[in-house]
Amino acid sequence: MTSTLTISGLTKRFEGVAALTGVSFSVAAGERVALLGHNGAGKSTMMKIILGLIPASDGRVEVCGAAPGSAEARRRVAYLPENAAFHPALTGEEQLRLYLRLRGEDPRGALALLERVGLHAAAKRRIGTYSKGMRQRVGLAQALIGRPRLLVLDEPTSGLDPVSRRDFYALLDALAADGASILLSSHALTEVEARTDRILILSEGRMVAEGSLTELRRSADLPVALNVTPRNGYASEIAANLPGAIEAGGLLHLTCSQSDKLAVFGRIAGLGTKVADLEVLPPSLEDIYSHFSGRHGQ
Repeated sequence: MTSTLTISGLTKRFEGVAALTGVSFSVAAGERVALLGHNGAGKSTMMKIILGLIPASDGRVEVCGAAPGSAEARRRVAYLPENAAFHPALTGEEQLRLYLRLRGEDPRGALALLERVGLHAAAKRRIGTYSKGMRQRVGLAQALIGRPRLLVLDEPTSGLDPVSRRDFYALLDALAADGASILLSSHALTEVEARTDRILILSEGRMVAEGSLTELRRSADLPVALNVTPRNGYASEIAANLPGAIEAGGLLHLTCSQSDKLAVFGRIAGLGTKVADLEVLPPSLEDIYSHFSGRHGQ
């Protein structure tokens, strides 16, 4: 697949202090990639380099086949910061018309952009009356100008209510299906867990993990949690067949390693109708993130 963003051996130093060290990855066309890391891990520094706002100290960065900050890269890249700010006296439509003119686009497309982000009904209202979530959606609308091929999004759902967050990710899905690449930084791990194709984890300026959620689970090799619901009267018999199981609240709780998972499933299946239900809880993205970040810090 064609890479929209390619980073190789990226290093950035500030007065001798390394903010990024030897970071390498690529983002393919149509791929949704989550960039995770604690505050100070290097996420913002990386985004600034991708956008051409600051230079790299070493390594190679290619954005849509061009150098970061070049006219070609700026034409193809869109950015949405965590806290989008606009002139409070302008209406949503006026603000978008201004941005469209600055990009050499037809200003009459402002209403269509606002409709895509669910703000058509508020287009004539002054932005000063908008909530934070509404301002964030104005920011997303301006990021869509010119059909960008790479969207760099920094905590993009900050201030959005649950319904707006769902609509936001649905829009990202549509953009990715159309071939746009998405690099998204977020602390909302439960959101990105199900809505991204690949996950990058930074810690202290270094890439400590990269892959799909399935790949990261396999690599982390964290235990799987199981909740077994016994039929009435069979709890003790089931527990005897599942060493280490703990009974609480009418359920039997146990954990097993990834390598033992199928064998444990087989033992549970062998109990037949004595088992009323089985819930499998694989490691969450939060568990995986804590694992890799903690391991790097040791």
